[in-house]
Amino acid sequence: MTNPLLADSGLPRFSEIRPEHIQPAVEQVLADNRAAIAEITADAAPHTWQSLVAPLERLEDRLEKVWSPVSHLNAVMNTEALREAYNACLPLLSAYHTEMGQNAALYGAFRELRESDGYERLEQDQRQTVDNALRDFELAGVGLEDEAKQRYAGIAARLAELSSTFQEHLLDATDAWHHDTTDVDELAGIPESALGVMKQNAEQAGAEGWRISLDMPVVQAVLAHAHNRELRREVYEAFTTRASDTGPQAGRWDNHPIMAEILDLRQEQAELLGYPNYAELSLAPKMADSAAQVITFLEDLAERARPVAEQEYAELLAFAREHDGTEALEAWDVGYYSERLREARYQLSPEDLRPWFQADRVMAGLFAVVERLFGIHIVERDDIETWHEDVRFYEIHDGGGDLRGQFYTDLYARAHKRGGAWMATARGRMAHDGQPQTPVAFLTCNFTPPVGGKPALITHSEVETLFHEFGHGLHHMLTRVNAASVAGINGVAWDAVELPSQFLENWCWEREALDLFARHHETGEPIPEDLFQRMTASRNFQAAMQMVRQLEFSLFDLRLHVEHDRAAGERIFALLEEVRDQVAVVRPPAFNRFPNSFAHIFAGGYAAGYYSYKWAEVLSADAFARFTEEGIFNPVTGRAFLEHILEKGGSEDAAKLFRDFRGREPSIEPLLRASGLAA
Repeated sequence: MTNPLLADSGLPRFSEIRPEHIQPAVEQVLADNRAAIAEITADAAPHTWQSLVAPLERLEDRLEKVWSPVSHLNAVMNTEALREAYNACLPLLSAYHTEMGQNAALYGAFRELRESDGYERLEQDQRQTVDNALRDFELAGVGLEDEAKQRYAGIAARLAELSSTFQEHLLDATDAWHHDTTDVDELAGIPESALGVMKQNAEQAGAEGWRISLDMPVVQAVLAHAHNRELRREVYEAFTTRASDTGPQAGRWDNHPIMAEILDLRQEQAELLGYPNYAELSLAPKMADSAAQVITFLEDLAERARPVAEQEYAELLAFAREHDGTEALEAWDVGYYSERLREARYQLSPEDLRPWFQADRVMAGLFAVVERLFGIHIVERDDIETWHEDVRFYEIHDGGGDLRGQFYTDLYARAHKRGGAWMATARGRMAHDGQPQTPVAFLTCNFTPPVGGKPALITHSEVETLFHEFGHGLHHMLTRVNAASVAGINGVAWDAVELPSQFLENWCWEREALDLFARHHETGEPIPEDLFQRMTASRNFQAAMQMVRQLEFSLFDLRLHVEHDRAAGERIFALLEEVRDQVAVVRPPAFNRFPNSFAHIFAGGYAAGYYSYKWAEVLSADAFARFTEEGIFNPVTGRAFLEHILEKGGSEDAAKLFRDFRGREPSIEPLLRASGLAA
């Protein structure tokens, strides 16, 4: 039987991939790679780019083509059989990557190339690849003694397993809970768009009435709009106790022991490599110099934002008292009264804007924005097979007609699909037989799906999410770099990787951009000027409260990895309370178990790196400030961002690329102004 994962047929053949194909394909590629690497390192001739690095990049590319569709399907079409096959491969992949990182012969070959005369004749992206590889060998423990190497490998394998289990627990806990009702009065205040999804959920489950799930669009609708306070509390508790020891599913998928073990293993890993803590190890390849520098940065922002956030919270409490006599705000009241205050202050609710953001039209408008900014052209293809009927496929061409990238979109929430929004790489750009390989991306969101034959209408916040993820996608797809290890988002310092994504969000607030796609789904009329003015006036509504919440997450993450003591045991919740004492203005109830669903740091790439969102926000606000000075669709400015940021990928230092674009060091002032914290 031909294994579709091993077929060299271009794009993945999703309709043919079965769970039983996965492990044999992975084992085959790993065996082939090991044999090829042994042959490369056995060659006594002087090592060059063509004899050493280029073949290694081709091996890594083949492995990505096997694993990326598997990893993606596990996230968006999760089944027991697929999960079992996916998990069976994690230790195989972890062992392989650790083995490669600790391969002394490979390390010696790269050092030989770095010290040779040929190194200086390499292109910039090739030199960066060699330098990064030497750094990564050292971070993977290539210099450790044999026993320590084995321990490092065991830690890496166990961490991969634990992260996967953490994500599975979260997905299972999310899918397992629901609240069914046949009493429409219980749902008073909830927008029609969300009620339609709840009705559809019930119908698909064979239940009567409406089914409230823990999918993010439904949770947000209940917490922001349901008049029924007890219903808000029930949904809030179910959502914030997922995969924990409290709440309606207490103990069933508790992630706490997993988190504790992850922290122990990360600390041990850091100590093996000579770092005082995992945070310093995590920061080694990032822009920031040290954990102390990052903490100072976060605390400085908190000092500026917290007094404003406290004022915003006091206004909210006063409004709730005046509105209906609420004397104390519980966590499940904050979103509800915030929306009522927004409506009172600006005569605006997010639901008021939804009719102007029909999902397909927003997508077309997003394309129109980036086409004007970067001189590209995007077209849909309907002849490419996908994994679900909601999925679409597109191609990006530049002004000369050259194919620059391809991408899949999967926009709507559904059962057995991981929550959140993300961009993932299906394949990267690299020189392949003298020709650049076309990069391919997966763009995934969890918007409210179309219901009852009506078009999907999304919130303005979801529009921002779509622009954000597409910014990541452009960074991946528009690269001109041919060295795979530093092409697109590869090799980009993690605290700079959010620059293009946060940067692109700004066009969601500009009239000239909105007029390209914000049209009423029934009349085709643009957003009325009065509504637009109210929308922009509300942009910084509770901005300081939102900022201190992000700072809470960032400080918690960093201190968790700076201060963890394996001998003393984890202090996850005690530390979180300390951070909240420092920065928070909204204190969640004792049953809240936010860390148990903090997948960014326990199952994603943001461990000791969640601060990257704020760090990169400084860069993105400052980058956009140049557009506000020169014109938001100025083609010269757009070309400069394309050439200095998007096309260069990780081929040069992120700080240098920013200086090349901006002409100076980054300034925090544009972020403070954009957040309403400075005049």
